[in-house]
Amino acid sequence: MTSYLSSLFSRSGMLSTSDYTSVVSMNIFVALLLACIVIGHLLEENRWMNESITSLAIGLCTGVLILLVSGGKSSHILVFSEDLFFIYVLPPIIFNAGFQVKKKQFFRNFITIVLFGAIGTLISFCIISLGAMGFFKKLDIGSLDVGDYLAIGAIFAATDSVCTLQVLNQDETPLLYSLVFGEGVVNDATSVVLFNAIQSFDLTRIDVRIASLFIGNFLYLFFASTLLGVISGLLSAYIIKKLYFGRHSTDREVAVMMLMAYLSYMLAELFYLSGILTVFFCGIVMSHYTWHNVTESSRVTTKHSFATLSFLAETFIFLYVGMDALDIEKWRFVNDSPGTSIAVSSILLGLVMVGRAAFVFPISFITNFSRKSSTEKINLKKQVVIWWAGLMRGAVSMALAYNQFTRAGHTQLRANAIMITSTISVVLFSTVVFGLLTKPLIRFLLPPPKHFSSTSTVSSDLGSPKSLTLPLLENQQGSETELGSQQCLRGGIVRPSSLRMLLNYPTHTVHYYWRKFDDAFMRPVFGGRGFVPYVPGSPAEQSTNNLPERT
Repeated sequence: MTSYLSSLFSRSGMLSTSDYTSVVSMNIFVALLLACIVIGHLLEENRWMNESITSLAIGLCTGVLILLVSGGKSSHILVFSEDLFFIYVLPPIIFNAGFQVKKKQFFRNFITIVLFGAIGTLISFCIISLGAMGFFKKLDIGSLDVGDYLAIGAIFAATDSVCTLQVLNQDETPLLYSLVFGEGVVNDATSVVLFNAIQSFDLTRIDVRIASLFIGNFLYLFFASTLLGVISGLLSAYIIKKLYFGRHSTDREVAVMMLMAYLSYMLAELFYLSGILTVFFCGIVMSHYTWHNVTESSRVTTKHSFATLSFLAETFIFLYVGMDALDIEKWRFVNDSPGTSIAVSSILLGLVMVGRAAFVFPISFITNFSRKSSTEKINLKKQVVIWWAGLMRGAVSMALAYNQFTRAGHTQLRANAIMITSTISVVLFSTVVFGLLTKPLIRFLLPPPKHFSSTSTVSSDLGSPKSLTLPLLENQQGSETELGSQQCLRGGIVRPSSLRMLLNYPTHTVHYYWRKFDDAFMRPVFGGRGFVPYVPGSPAEQSTNNLPERT
């Protein structure tokens, strides 16, 4: 009995020690997150720094300290897991991007965004894959097969435009912000879909049949993921509109919105689809329908809750990437050939820049033909900013590289270790060097106007959670001016009068018919601005009761 109790106490002691270590690690990490927020705030007006670089720098410094304390055994307090990244950290970032997006600008430039984000990513993917295949075989870095080279193309085709978006002002440069932001989301989704498709096929022997299946699988993942996101968003709108939880508790409707958003992502992962595309379009649909079906207090709560979760997730990513960059286990494999590792990193950076330029400038040149107004054209300065915004690589590239070249975060093959360390080097260099130059470059190319008033732009997109009231693809005074003598209907919608109108102004014509369909069929069923039912305790009743008091 005594021996049993002693063994039990010893086991509990070991467990408590392990638990205590985890608690210490989490305390340190939470303190570091707080430090990133405070220091990022203090450096807000700095010409060079931004929050992502601040978090990365703090992560690097912390990694150095942990290396010194541990005697060179480890540089981080948490083990990187691509599952942790894709399942817990990435969803709030992508959902908030769709939930807060200015839908008018996004859908007005939707064709250009898809060209940049999907077609451009495929072009970059091909250039990086072919270039890596040609150069790396000459360097003799180890055994990499065709699937590895294609995976490298998908890994480094994934951009990270956070640094640029932190500098751009979407009220001053709405077109540029919309293109950079929209391309970033579609690019991430396309890269992940490509990566998943590569892993699903045996590409050692490529023929016409396998290539056709590969393309078909890619298109299936792309459109099926989008459809699932739309359905999830509509389902949440219908549930909240019919049941109206707000009559009893606003907490319930906020919880339903959050859980439905996360459920859409997990359903996509369950069915082997792209969770990024699914949760992004779920966010767009929920901001158009669901958000208008909840109480005013719930609108404010969801807006700030989603934005806060996204901000913390982004800070977490950059902080951890900085710590993981000094992982001694991976660098030990390249100690004998540092020149090879530097050469691989340099080649990848060069291919990223060439692959980026190969589609940004040609696609911009082509899309300018369809833009009538000079203010809507993508001039050379804006093209340079778009090209620069896509040069940085971030957490998506890191997660995909870990997925391809490690097992449970560890690797024992020299070629795989070189690819991991090269990915880390490219992410660090592009984020720090290109990120530091982003703010002065944009201020040089696109100096802010001396007397800028954001009221016109802000009021033009009031239907998203960023402001507070606008239907999808709300029309603008600019489009009315362009269409001149065309008849204007309610809400500023311009009625298309001929096939020539459709050819000359496709976006406005599609907008007109979409609004008719939305008003006649969608919003009466799923709710939205102006279609909230009169239910006791609902926003409609509250606004009605408050009206006499205001007058």
